[in-house]
Amino acid sequence: MANIWLLSLIFIICILLAVCNHKRHRKYRQLPSPPGLPVIGNLHQIGELPHQSLWKLSKKYGPVMHLKLGRVPTVVVSSAETARQVLKVHDLNCCTRPGLIGQRELSYNYLNIAFSPFDDYWKEVRKLCVQELFSTKQVHSIQPIKEEEVKKLIDSISESASQKSPVNLNKKCLALTVSVVCRAAFGVSSEGTLLSNDRFNKLIREAFEMLGSFSASDFIPYIGWIIDWFTGLQGSREKSARDLDAFYEQVIDLHKEGKEVGSEDFVDLLLRLEKEEAVLGNDKLTRNHIKAILLDVLLAGMDTSAITMTWAMTELARNPRVMRKVQTDIRTQMGNREIVSMDDIEQFHYLKMVIKETWRLHPTTPLLLPREVMSEVQIDGYTIPVKTRIHVNVWAIGRDPKTWKDPEVFLPERFMDSDIDAKGQHFELLPFGGGRRICPAIYMGTTMVEFGLANLLYHFDWKLPEAMVVEDIDMEEAPGLTVNKKNDLLLVPTKYLNP
Repeated sequence: MANIWLLSLIFIICILLAVCNHKRHRKYRQLPSPPGLPVIGNLHQIGELPHQSLWKLSKKYGPVMHLKLGRVPTVVVSSAETARQVLKVHDLNCCTRPGLIGQRELSYNYLNIAFSPFDDYWKEVRKLCVQELFSTKQVHSIQPIKEEEVKKLIDSISESASQKSPVNLNKKCLALTVSVVCRAAFGVSSEGTLLSNDRFNKLIREAFEMLGSFSASDFIPYIGWIIDWFTGLQGSREKSARDLDAFYEQVIDLHKEGKEVGSEDFVDLLLRLEKEEAVLGNDKLTRNHIKAILLDVLLAGMDTSAITMTWAMTELARNPRVMRKVQTDIRTQMGNREIVSMDDIEQFHYLKMVIKETWRLHPTTPLLLPREVMSEVQIDGYTIPVKTRIHVNVWAIGRDPKTWKDPEVFLPERFMDSDIDAKGQHFELLPFGGGRRICPAIYMGTTMVEFGLANLLYHFDWKLPEAMVVEDIDMEEAPGLTVNKKNDLLLVPTKYLNP
C-alpha cells in the first residue's frame, strides 16, 4: 500500500511540474520551426547553398524561423522589418559573434580572433583598420594604385579584343581586386608572392568555401569531427589553413626583409605594434592577432568587390537593354575623354542603380556573419533566448515580394526615385550588413566596384561567344561564405572607338 501511495505522489508531482512548465512557456509565442531529427536537428535541411535552403523554408515558416542545428539554437530572419529589429532596435543585445567549437579551432588558431566577440579588442581593431585602410582619406590616397591596375586590366582585355577571343571576367575581376588590395593593404604586388595569380585566386575561393561551410564539428559535440573527417571537410579545412598561413608568413617575411621600399604600410604598422608589445583592448598584439586582422582584410576587400562586378556583368549580358542604357549614360558623360576618373563616377547615376540592383539580387555575403544573443530580445513578438545564433538572410530579403515588385526581374529603374542606399540604414538592401557589425570597408568596396565597372563598360562593348544566346547564360551560385558565379562568365570584348 505504501508503494502505491508513493507512486501516486510522484505521479501527481510530475503532473504539477508539467503544468507549471507549460504555463511558464505559454506566455511566449512559439517560434515557427521545421521538424528536425534527433541529434542533428535541422542540419540535414541545410543544403550546399544555405541561403537558398533557408529562403525556401522561410516561405513556409515565416520571416522569423527557429532551427536546431545540432546543439546550437538558431534563428533566421528573412524580411526587412525583422532585419531592422536585429540590426538596429536590438543591435547592442545581439552584436557579438558566436564562439567556434569543435575541430575548427584546431584548423585556425587565429580564426576566433578574426571573428571576435563585440568587445574592447574588436572595437580598437576596427578603429585601426578604418583609420589606416578604409577611411575616405585612405581610399582616395590609393586611387593611383587603382588607376594603374585598371589600366593593366584594360590593356589585357584590349589584347583579347584584338584577337576577338572571349575573356574570363571571373578571373579578370578577381585579379584586379587582388592586385589593388595586395598593394594597398599588404604593401606587396600579387605577382611578388610565391603564389601565382591562379593559385592565389584558388586559395581565396577555397578559404571562402571553408568559412561558409556548415561544419558538423561546430554543431555536434564529440562526434562532429568524425563526420567532418568522413566527408573530407576536415582535410580541406586543414589544407586551406596551411595555405593561408603560408601566405601570411610570406607577406610578413617580405616586410621584415625590407624587400618593399617606401613609407610604412598597414603590415609594417602591425609589425611595429607587435614589436612594441602594444595592447588592443585587453590583449597584447601577437602574430596570431596580425594574421587574424589580415584575414579580416581578405574578407572585406578581395573577393567581395570582384563578385559584385562579375554578377553585374552577368546580369547586363542577360539584359541587353540595360547594357546599352548604362553604356550610353557613361559614354555621354565622358564625352571625348579617354580615362574614367573617380570624379566622373559621381555623374554615372544609372551605373549606381545597376550596382544597387546587383546587390539586391546577388549580395556577396547572402547570410550575414552570424550573431549571438547576449540578452533576451523580442523579434516580431517572439522571444529569442540568450546564446541563440541569429542569421540575417539578405539574399531572401532581396527577393521578398512584400518589399520588391517583380523581385526576380533585374530592373535598375526600381531605384530611380528611391532613396534606398547600401549604407546599412535601409534594411531592404544590406550588402554590407548593418549596425555595429557593418563592414568597415563599405566605402572602399563601393568605389572599387564603381570604378572597375565604369571602365569595363566604357572601354569595351561586350557580346556572347559565338553560337551562344542569352538563355544559355547560367546563374548557378558557388558555395561559400561569399557567393560567386559557379561557372565562369565568358564574354567577347570589342574595343570602343570614341567618335
